[in-house]
Amino acid sequence: MTIGYLQAELRRHAPFTVAGTATGIVVMAGFMLGHVPTRISEGLFWAFHPLHVLLSALVTAAMYRLHGGRRFWPTLLVGYLGSVGIATLSDSLIPFLGEWMLGLPNRGVHFGFIEKWWLVNPLALAGIWLGCRWPRTRVSHAGHVLLSTWASLFHMTMALGGVPDIFTVIVMAAFLFAAVWVPCCTSDIVFPLLFTAEKLRHPPSVRPRAEEGPHDA
Repeated sequence: MTIGYLQAELRRHAPFTVAGTATGIVVMAGFMLGHVPTRISEGLFWAFHPLHVLLSALVTAAMYRLHGGRRFWPTLLVGYLGSVGIATLSDSLIPFLGEWMLGLPNRGVHFGFIEKWWLVNPLALAGIWLGCRWPRTRVSHAGHVLLSTWASLFHMTMALGGVPDIFTVIVMAAFLFAAVWVPCCTSDIVFPLLFTAEKLRHPPSVRPRAEEGPHDA
């Protein structure tokens, strides 16, 4: 895996992330105009974050298996850290950094694997099992981006204390993009391949069809 390959993947994923960020801004505007209570944002975060972990675990484990990882314990470790760890970074830590910089009144960090351990951890394990059982399962990357976008979005809307000004909306949109773009690409592609002996033999534009499935997630 080369820097050029990573750059190509980030460029390929950027349009999905921009589209996801746009949907996040629209949803946020609707929430603000409708004066939706904070508890709704909290409930939606705890719905989308576990689903993000499930999908991320599936794709991370599948990528690891497709590129030479065959043993159970390494697959479990790579799948768990690549999903729970990076989803926590994407859905909670990066949004919290934006909340902190903006001084939002209800800012806070939420660790799903601790606060909702009975939900997030079993879903991560289920995703790993699915990725091992069907390592060529096609999962829409757009779907993954939307789950991550909405989890990050509702983490930030939980922190709002009222209707944000335009500067706050712009900064939140920037952090929303950052929270999804690099972590999603890292979780799905870079992280699992760091632990495989197999080297990528094809640039992104000419990968064999059998290898395309997980990259689309």
